[in-house]
Amino acid sequence: MDGSDEESLAETFWAVTRRLRHQTKRALEPWEISPGQARALGVLLRHGALRPGTLAEHLRIAPRSATEVVDGLQERGLVERRPDPDDRRATLVAPTAEGDRVGTAIQVARATEAERFFAALDPGDRAELTRILRRLREE
Repeated sequence: MDGSDEESLAETFWAVTRRLRHQTKRALEPWEISPGQARALGVLLRHGALRPGTLAEHLRIAPRSATEVVDGLQERGLVERRPDPDDRRATLVAPTAEGDRVGTAIQVARATEAERFFAALDPGDRAELTRILRRLREE
């Protein structure tokens, strides 16, 4: 494989990634929530209340960026900050009832959008793509 083939593969991969990201953003429009906020809400739904630093680790972002994401979610009434019962100096971030409702609706919308996105692939191609992407993720 020469260099131009590798560039072509990378360019194709990034074009598909951009298309998926655009469709995901469009799927989030009804909730007026950013992809980063949706990811944070999803982490909180999966893991329950977390300290902001732990949330930042899950999201692989700087703690300061996590604070901004949490601030935006809190302004919308989707999360709340509360004292950590194990350490009075620490704070936990947890989804509110509205956050649970919106987060669940977003998960359904994203799954539906992903299903639509990958529908052009037959089951064998989907399985092969999943295998390849997992291998690349692990390296």
